[in-house]
Amino acid sequence: MLNYQRYKRVPVVHFPERTWPDKEIQKAPIWCSVDLRDGNQALVEPMVVEEKVEMFNLLVKLGFKEIEVGFPSASQIEFDFLRTLIERKLIPDDVTVQVLVQCREHLIKRTFEAIKGLPRAIVHIYNSTSTLQRDVVFHKDKEEIKDIAVVGTKLVQRYAAECDTKIILEYSPESFTGTELDFALDICTAVQETWGATKENPIILNLPSTVEMTTPNVYADQIEWMNTHFKNRESIILSVHPHNDRGEGVAATELALLAGADRVEGTLFGNGERTGNVDVLTIAYNMFSQGINPELNIENVREIAEVYERCTKMEIPPRHPYAGKLVFTAFSGSHQDAINKGMHAMEERKNPYWEVPYLPIDPADIGRKYEPVVRINSQSGKGGVAFVMDTFYGFKLPKGMHKEFADVIQKIAEQQGEVAPEQIMEEFRKEYLDRKEPLHFRRCRITDTETGDGEFSTLAHVTYTDHGIEKTFDGVGNGPIDAVQRGMEDALGIQIKVLDYSEHALTAGSGAQAASYIHLMDQATGRVTYGVGVSSNITRASIRGIFSAVNRLFY
Repeated sequence: MLNYQRYKRVPVVHFPERTWPDKEIQKAPIWCSVDLRDGNQALVEPMVVEEKVEMFNLLVKLGFKEIEVGFPSASQIEFDFLRTLIERKLIPDDVTVQVLVQCREHLIKRTFEAIKGLPRAIVHIYNSTSTLQRDVVFHKDKEEIKDIAVVGTKLVQRYAAECDTKIILEYSPESFTGTELDFALDICTAVQETWGATKENPIILNLPSTVEMTTPNVYADQIEWMNTHFKNRESIILSVHPHNDRGEGVAATELALLAGADRVEGTLFGNGERTGNVDVLTIAYNMFSQGINPELNIENVREIAEVYERCTKMEIPPRHPYAGKLVFTAFSGSHQDAINKGMHAMEERKNPYWEVPYLPIDPADIGRKYEPVVRINSQSGKGGVAFVMDTFYGFKLPKGMHKEFADVIQKIAEQQGEVAPEQIMEEFRKEYLDRKEPLHFRRCRITDTETGDGEFSTLAHVTYTDHGIEKTFDGVGNGPIDAVQRGMEDALGIQIKVLDYSEHALTAGSGAQAASYIHLMDQATGRVTYGVGVSSNITRASIRGIFSAVNRLFY
């Protein structure tokens, strides 16, 4: 049995004045990517300089204006990477790089050596403030912990005064979620006042969920409490840096934005220590799905994923939101049917808004293709097979035909598992389009013929082969299909009835192909089936459909 008694509940915040539950996200936050620091330090095989450059270029392309490039005082490769960016002039004028450093003088000095030559930079200092870390790691009281932050701030001030780079200070009370709120406010205010933050030169106060300890609503309460208790709020850019220990990082971030956060630090696809950082792409795509401009260039998620996987050597799970290979895939028959109907309804109604069941966004809008939207296995139904035939190959199967053809694919799926679209088309061709034996339609001549009462009917003169032997028949009816049906009945000694007929163009242009569907019944037995014919001539397509159906019914 799980020994749940070992764990204590994290206390919630008593904050009845909260307002965030009644708010909605209205706009994108300031985004800061920490892929090259927090994400990189979490890799089994950290990126080399050139891989970091490729990742940096991707982040710039995506539109990040603030990018944490590393911990240049921590290692030579981190230092060299930042110098590479500066010396190769890879940092655009509108992008500000951010560097992380502990509140120690030799590390701060080394950091300022690394940023030399930059017009501006964010220097991010931090120290751990939680009750647990104060007790078991640092063995310091609150005043001693606050003094670390204040001394670090003064050191940054001193080195900033000696360099030409405009310095923006960021301070994080690391392990904020385990820190008493009044103490977190006290230490942040001490740093804010020591730095001398103003509306014109604000400080970034970053409140990280270093360890996600409770439900997202509690984090939102913590953020709003801080937001409403800060002094000189206009001199503060309120930032959050959520991790994902409880799998709630995205929810915590979205609620923090409702609670007053201005800025979000995170990584692509949630890479980071332990269970990872918050996935900034998921938050951005969530905004996009609500009609909000995410202010990032994320139209091609597959390209983003390819660079990410190559540089980090990490694989994106197939069910990862938006980017996973299977997230726009439906195997369930009921889901497939609903998607199929939703797509048709949008097309017919010319709906300007995306409204398709089970697909919160149009996959094409983020660089995904429709090919994997519906995949067929033994759990799939008639709607999914029809969707594949329509979306991939342009065959709009009559509703009555959906089950007939789906049954064919179902048998294959039960034997081998998933059935690829190419195999579905191959089976369609085998079952319908290529059913030309033993009766193979060759050609026909359609003319008008006068009946005894002075009216005109259609005369069909059809040439076909029966087991390879060429034969002909004539039929007279009220149209080509009726004439061919009557002629076949006489020639073959059968009784058939056309129950339904439909047609549509397969391709546009002067050389367009037409598809014709014939629903045929053997009147002697009551058996029914469909036949399909394709031709650039609609009459020829219809006759091929009749022959296809007759071959399926009788042979």
